[in-house]
Amino acid sequence: MNPPSGSHVPTERSQDIAGRVEAFVREVVIPYERDPRRTRHGPDEALVRELRAKARAAGVLTPHILADGGHLSQLETALVLQRSGLSPLGPVAVNTAAPDEGNMYLLGKIGTPGQKERFLAPLVRGEARSAFFMTEPAEEGGAGSDPSMLQTVAKRQGGGWRIDGRKAFITGAEGASVGIVMARTGSTETTRATMFLFDLPHPAIRIERVLDTIDSSMPGGHAIVGIEGLEVGDDQVLGEVDEGFRYAQIRLSPARLSHCMRWHGAATRAQEIATAYATRRKAFGKLLIDHEGVGFMLADNLIDLKQAELMIDWCATVLDTGSLGTTESSMTKVAVADALFRVADRCVQVMGGGGVTQDTIVEQVFREVRAFRIYDGPTEVHKWSLAKKIKRDALGGGKA
Repeated sequence: MNPPSGSHVPTERSQDIAGRVEAFVREVVIPYERDPRRTRHGPDEALVRELRAKARAAGVLTPHILADGGHLSQLETALVLQRSGLSPLGPVAVNTAAPDEGNMYLLGKIGTPGQKERFLAPLVRGEARSAFFMTEPAEEGGAGSDPSMLQTVAKRQGGGWRIDGRKAFITGAEGASVGIVMARTGSTETTRATMFLFDLPHPAIRIERVLDTIDSSMPGGHAIVGIEGLEVGDDQVLGEVDEGFRYAQIRLSPARLSHCMRWHGAATRAQEIATAYATRRKAFGKLLIDHEGVGFMLADNLIDLKQAELMIDWCATVLDTGSLGTTESSMTKVAVADALFRVADRCVQVMGGGGVTQDTIVEQVFREVRAFRIYDGPTEVHKWSLAKKIKRDALGGGKA
């Protein structure tokens, strides 16, 4: 599980791309953080288009995907996505945001040439957004952290499929052009699933409401969606029939890790703002940073940020070997989400009253990172999964 020596040294290519992304975010994107087009359900479509046009002109749009269609390594991606996350608007602007980044990765891995042309190419060009329809309403017993509870059903109909169900917390559904839906195609006993691609908007897809959530950085917010009589052809099956859960694993580990990358950038920015405040503001005759209660919090943040960075790089290196990295991504997601939440919380505390206002993005980073502890699997689900592995290994004859 240990990466080879020297593997954490950034490549010249990734350093160049990351440097250009950081300069763009700091110089162009950050001034938009006070733009009134930032709503509680994320930046509106006009703002997204404007930011992406500027990213395209600056040559930093979709920076993790190369001109020949290839993808940066996960270790290289880490450096680039961390820089894009320095502003809550950064990932949206340069097209490294969820769920598009994960959907592009999945389509690039298993999409057919025709599917890539129809669904992937507009995403890479930053001309479209996408949504991944997997999670279902908890009150109806639908799939959440346990995908085996999937209730949305796809049935054979003529030369294609009919899909019916209800989905919840679908990020970016409002305003998306590309949809990927997970639906049950096996019997109740076998719990098999298949992924299907479709165009949006679609008359069979009805957005019931967009949820008012703690976070506010993702365009379109998070929606409750009804699916009634969605008809798709066999050419819209993503991968193979009944293999949806396997493909989900291809997507989930890198997607968990890219969340860690982006929010590491956000927490880094919060630390910068809190540090600037603590080295400017005086109380009781000296700078705040000279009070141990404040200085030690910033020191703890520095430690947490470095440990989180190393976990991200370690997991990225494992994924770059071709491993699914299920265990490693669970460990990293737990460690990084919890560490970044501590960082954001301390930044709010250091800034006092200013930390709970929207005068800086520290308050938003705190909200976003709190949500991150649930997104892509709550901390407790990952720990439960890791505990099961520990038990399997121990009872399977592993060393005590």
